Amino acid sequence: MQSELDARKRECHHAWTTFVEHGDQVAPLVRPEILTSWARSGAAIDSELTAAPLADESETAAIWRDSPLQVAVERVEEELRRTAQDGDLVLAVTDADTRILWTYGGRVMRRKAETVNFVPGGRWDDESIGTNALDLANRTDAPSMVFSAEHYASIVHNWVCWAAPVHDPVSGRQLGVLDLSTTWDRTHPIGLATARVMARLIETALPHSSHHPSARALDDTGDPGLVLTLLGTAEVRLDGQRLLLNRRQTEVLALLALHPGGLSLEQLHALVYGDQAVTFSTLKAEVSHLRAALGGQLSSRPYKLLMPIDTDVDHVLGLLRRGRVAEAVECYGGDLLPGTNSPALAELGEYVAVAVREALLAEPDPDAVLTYAERSPYDTAVVEHCLAVLGESAHRAKPLLKARLAAAH
Repeated sequence: MQSELDARKRECHHAWTTFVEHGDQVAPLVRPEILTSWARSGAAIDSELTAAPLADESETAAIWRDSPLQVAVERVEEELRRTAQDGDLVLAVTDADTRILWTYGGRVMRRKAETVNFVPGGRWDDESIGTNALDLANRTDAPSMVFSAEHYASIVHNWVCWAAPVHDPVSGRQLGVLDLSTTWDRTHPIGLATARVMARLIETALPHSSHHPSARALDDTGDPGLVLTLLGTAEVRLDGQRLLLNRRQTEVLALLALHPGGLSLEQLHALVYGDQAVTFSTLKAEVSHLRAALGGQLSSRPYKLLMPIDTDVDHVLGLLRRGRVAEAVECYGGDLLPGTNSPALAELGEYVAVAVREALLAEPDPDAVLTYAERSPYDTAVVEHCLAVLGESAHRAKPLLKARLAAAH
C-alpha cells in the first residue's frame, strides 16, 4: 500500500512540475477536472504562494453566526470532533463561496492547517489558493478528492483532501462543503465515503427555523409538503392529505426523504433490497407509482424529492442532539417501520432506538421513561434504572412505573 502511494505521489509531482514548467502537456497524466482547475489556478495565483488569503474576520464571524450551518455543526460537533481526533484529520465547513467558516483538527493536522490558513476566514476557492477538494466539490456539487501534488499550490502537496457538498434538505440549495484533510501518506479508500457521511450528518442536523435562510421554502408554504411518520405506525401525508402507499413504496419514499441530495438507481436499489434478487425494473415500477402519487415531484438521475420534507426521524434525532430528551421521547412513536427488510432502514431504526434508550439511561426523567415504556413495553431495564435512580424519593410517576414493570414480568 505504501509503495503504491509513493509511486502515485511521484506521478502527481511529475505531472504538476510538467504543467507548471510547460503548460498543457500533461492531459494524459491527470484527471480532466484537475487539469481544468490547474488552468484556472495558474491564471490567478503563483504556485509557490505561502498561505491562503484570509477574508475579513468580523465578516466571516457574522456569516457563520447567521448561517444554518452553525446550528447544524453545533448539534453534531461531538461526532465531527471524534472523527477528526480518531483519524488525526482536520475538518472544515465552508460557505457556498468556499470560504472556511469552521474547523477542528487533530493535534498534528491542526498545526499544519494553521500554517497555510486552513482556518475560519481562509479562502479556498481555486482562484485564491489553487486546486483543492473543497473547491472541486463546491464547483461540481459532487464528492471530490485531491491527492498530494494534484493540489496546485506546493504548500499542500503533502496533503490529501476529501470533500462533499452540504445541501439544504428542504430547498436542495448547496450551502457549502464539508472537507476532511490529512497527510498524503494517510490516504485511505474510505476517505471519500467518510466525507459523504459527515456531510449527510450535517444535513440531517440543519434547522427548520424561520430564523435561517434554509427555511424559506417552509415559510412560503406553511407546513412541509411531504410529512412522513416512520416511527411506530407509518403514515405519509402530502399537503395535509394522506397517501395510500404499499409497504415497499413507503420504504422507498422514506429512503429518498432521508437522502435529500438524491440517489442513483443503483444506490436506491442497494438501500431498499440489499442483496435480495430483485430486478431494477421492479424498483423503477415502485418509483413510477410514487412519482404519480407525488404529482411528479420526484426527479430522475438522481432520484430526488422536489418538495419540502419533514420526518419524525429527523425530529427525534434533532431533539436528542439538543439534549431535549423528554420531547424526543414524546415524538418517538416506536420502532422504525417494524419488520422492514430494507437493510438501510433496519440499520437506521436500530440507531434511533439505541439513541433514545441511551439518552434515557443517561437522563432518566420519570415521565419520559413512562412514555417510553408505553412505546417499548418489554424494555424493562430502562424502567428499572429509573426506579433505582429515584430510590426512596417520591414522584407521581413512580407507582405507574412499578405497575409497568410488574406487567412486563
